[in-house]
Amino acid sequence: MDAISFGTDGWRATLDTFTDDRLRIVGQAVADHLQAAGHDAPVAVGYDARETSEGFAESLAAVLAGNGFDVLLPERDVPTPLVAYAIVDNDLAGACMVTASHNPPEYNGVKFIPSDGAPALPDVTEDIVERLAEPDLLPEDEHGEISRHDFVTPHAEAARELVDDDLDGLTVAYDAMHGSGRGITDALLESAGAEVQRLRCDRDPTFGGEPPEPNAEHLDELADVVVNGDVDLGIANDGDSDRIAVCTPERGVLDANLFYAACYDRLLADDSGPAVRTVSTTFLVDRIAEAHGEDVIETPVGFKWVAEAMKEHDALFGGEESGGFSIRGHVREKDGVLMALLAGAAESDEPFDDRVDRLIDEHGRIAAGKISIGCPDDRKAGVLGELEDHIPESVVGHEVAKVVTLDGFKLLLENGSWLLVRPSGTEPVLRVYAEADSEDAVNELLAEGEEIVAPLV
Repeated sequence: MDAISFGTDGWRATLDTFTDDRLRIVGQAVADHLQAAGHDAPVAVGYDARETSEGFAESLAAVLAGNGFDVLLPERDVPTPLVAYAIVDNDLAGACMVTASHNPPEYNGVKFIPSDGAPALPDVTEDIVERLAEPDLLPEDEHGEISRHDFVTPHAEAARELVDDDLDGLTVAYDAMHGSGRGITDALLESAGAEVQRLRCDRDPTFGGEPPEPNAEHLDELADVVVNGDVDLGIANDGDSDRIAVCTPERGVLDANLFYAACYDRLLADDSGPAVRTVSTTFLVDRIAEAHGEDVIETPVGFKWVAEAMKEHDALFGGEESGGFSIRGHVREKDGVLMALLAGAAESDEPFDDRVDRLIDEHGRIAAGKISIGCPDDRKAGVLGELEDHIPESVVGHEVAKVVTLDGFKLLLENGSWLLVRPSGTEPVLRVYAEADSEDAVNELLAEGEEIVAPLV
């Protein structure tokens, strides 16, 4: 049990650690957590496209059923947001999702999603961890029923109702990265009228030899098709399709900060409401919100905090610079499938390149970047404690006007740029983020941030 460690979003590990026996221990803890909370409704167990995921999901289902819960399994591997939607759509007690998201194929993972379909908050995951125990199953005649269920159609219908734009005339290149979005995100776009060209839309549990993470490093082919081909927009999902990246003809892979700004701008054309963004996400969102008389709520990094703030403030849009977003009226879980539909709608109304150019003209240019500094998990708190005593009065010649301690230390500079240092919740590193009005200025900020932090590790 000591090998089971819940991080920001569940437990992930390489397959030498992530074993069936340990997963069954997690399943028992989830069952005990649900029973202690008074839940007796069915539970869903979803799984991604990894070679081991379906078998792991069936083991989890067996433990949950052995504790008296009826269990819904999908008909195939599915995106995480479809599992979250199934919870709300079917009034379930919650769900487990077997996925390692964008990690390499030698990893797998599991996360628990509560009955509201939003990411589990720390009090929930901490309770599950405290209940880790070997499976203790009821007599067989008291077991729940395990059945297969269509998770795809209800989610697609809900997405089309929420984003009901006609995408006729739009040509999209879709890259599933061999993950669970294949046959789902592309089919949703086609159902709205788009013509779709498919890349890596076959199931490959090795993900073609690279992590299914939709960043510029892994989207060369998609960017090439969009920049040099005859398509309007490129869309990619990560391995479990809760995140999205887009490519445009002029910019290639679009910075997720600019994608956030463009989508919020598109939503504000027809609706109103505040935005929720993490501490590491662009201030361009704030400028757009201010121009529309709206508020912005800043949260720590992690979509669970975005989701909680979206509920509290009835936010129109919420997201983070790592590519996770959701919309008011949908489950409060990041949804790369739904966002593909919104991206298509935004592109149909005004091409992303034109929209971003307009937003920059109206609100000012932004550039953003981040680096990682190796730091053992047991040193993170100590480094941040020392950093508190080493906050500089200025960075790259600009006075520190304010220090925000919502998640690590965010230094707001008098010229409007900022530098953020925070611990990763999933890796043994410290993250250093920066935003300014040019790439050169960002690089200078990151370099000075590294000079400040690295000696403390």
